Amino acid sequence: MSLNLNLAALPTSLDAALRAKIDGKTKPLGALGRLETLALQIGRIQQSLSPKLSEPHLVVYAGDHGIAEEGVSAFPQDVTWQMVLNFLAGGAAVNVLARELGMAVQVVDAGVKHDFGDQPTLLDAKIAPGTRNSAVEPAMDRAEAELALARGQAHAESLKARGCRVVGFGEMGIANTSAASLLLHKLAGVPLAQAVGRGTGLDDDGLARKLAVLERAAARTGEIADPIDVLAEYGGFEIAMMAGAMLGAAQAGMVLLIDGFIASSALLVAAKLAPAITEYAVFAHQSAEAGHQAMLAALGAQPLLALDLRLGEGSGAALAFPLLRASVAILNDMASFASAGVSERGE
Repeated sequence: MSLNLNLAALPTSLDAALRAKIDGKTKPLGALGRLETLALQIGRIQQSLSPKLSEPHLVVYAGDHGIAEEGVSAFPQDVTWQMVLNFLAGGAAVNVLARELGMAVQVVDAGVKHDFGDQPTLLDAKIAPGTRNSAVEPAMDRAEAELALARGQAHAESLKARGCRVVGFGEMGIANTSAASLLLHKLAGVPLAQAVGRGTGLDDDGLARKLAVLERAAARTGEIADPIDVLAEYGGFEIAMMAGAMLGAAQAGMVLLIDGFIASSALLVAAKLAPAITEYAVFAHQSAEAGHQAMLAALGAQPLLALDLRLGEGSGAALAFPLLRASVAILNDMASFASAGVSERGE
């Protein structure tokens, strides 16, 4: 299984026609604000004046992290596999939101430290039963990182085969805010003190301990230029697989709906490998996790929502999906001045 890093920038040849269609709707110019920008972006991604958000999926990638051994999370590691079962049973927040908002949920075992046995609705793409402790050694070797990326890319291709045109990215993995903080620090040069937050709810002492552990982890290596090497040193299998799936989804012409801090860290990895990927990305929200604002700034992103979320799972992506549907509906269904017989400005 090989990794394809070829991703072209989006063509702009249809932009003038898209702008003319948006501007011709029965409204003052620009009156629908960012919904108009979103409609233009989705039309550009699909290279269509009448884009469709068919078969929307929200994919939750799950993996465990060896650095959890250092006490960097308020929850025990077993919560990862327990929450995977909760997702499969349809009982998690993301399941409730996705059902309400018309998205299919798929759960992927990228590297959970648990044997799930026969779970027909769980996609088993496990690289290994969790990463190693990145505070003392590389989280994974480069071959594992490349395999996780490639499996994610292949998964995106399977979504395309189902007719999926928009995919939301979520995750589950105790201690994965630590991995995301280290990726932000190493790939974007953000100081760890700015990149590290409370995760699942650490108190002040826990936050200080987490920062000390991550400083020790970061000190293991100097500057690293290659993003796959950074991913191998400090990432998680769910982050790596998500990054690969984002690449594959963009290559398939799909809209990428990016959730919070962890999903954004996967996009940061993907953007270092294929910079054009950010043109395909819609950023759902700015989370309450301390490093997410810096992550969004590093990606040049403007999120749609700010609801103080810090759950992960793809919950913010699900909540933002109606805005994508609304923007496409405006482009496709709203009357134009000509069709409605409404006078335009200055007439």
